[in-house]
Amino acid sequence: MIRTLFETPSAYRPSDAETAAPVPPVQAVLFDFSNTIFQMIDLETWLRRVGAASGRLTELDRPGAVAGISDQLHTAFRLPSVVAVQEGRDLSPEQHRRAMQGWWEQVDFLRGAEDAAYRELTAPDAWIPYPDTGPVLRALRERGLRVGIVSDFAWDLRIHLVHHGLDSLVDTCVISYEQGREKPDPQLFLKACADLGADPRATLMAGDNPVRDGGASACGLRTFILPAEFRTGERGLADVLRLVT
Repeated sequence: MIRTLFETPSAYRPSDAETAAPVPPVQAVLFDFSNTIFQMIDLETWLRRVGAASGRLTELDRPGAVAGISDQLHTAFRLPSVVAVQEGRDLSPEQHRRAMQGWWEQVDFLRGAEDAAYRELTAPDAWIPYPDTGPVLRALRERGLRVGIVSDFAWDLRIHLVHHGLDSLVDTCVISYEQGREKPDPQLFLKACADLGADPRATLMAGDNPVRDGGASACGLRTFILPAEFRTGERGLADVLRLVT
């Protein structure tokens, strides 16, 4: 094997022939789920669903109520005790529920309504695709590319794909709670490639987190990182199509 002075930060060791050969064309695309191809419903809609389920809906009709709850949520999420229970939360449904409980019990409106809040968080229609998600997934299918999802998620995200009629456009889902691992663990990306029968060097990973999703580059994958911003319109997924042509 050819030696270099500075090692690349990679867990993947291609052969000398592979490093000398042209980079293979993209055969498969992996996507992160949350804030990449799907997003949660907006805060007020979620709070009103929680309020309706817990008998607290009228509390949201007070002027400034939603803004006040939003401020409490953001403040509580920075508390050391709340930060501590978020660690590894996507490794199991139980850990995730405890993490949410530890957060929401610090918020007046949600305290005592945590079960209803969790049901509304995980409901099939609580997560929605971006406007460009469906068109891009269909375009990849039409081009004959295989598609997978690699996500840190604590329940079966396939219910959201099914609800929106997109499940037939995704060939595999590798989800942290099912694997007992979180990104950037290379085994998650490599399992998705194996499921798709795709060479990691011919696979593109698209996500919004440079650390977690960008970790795919250490496995030999190409990576595309979207801006980590809140979007109500298209997510910018059309750029993926330009990268696979």
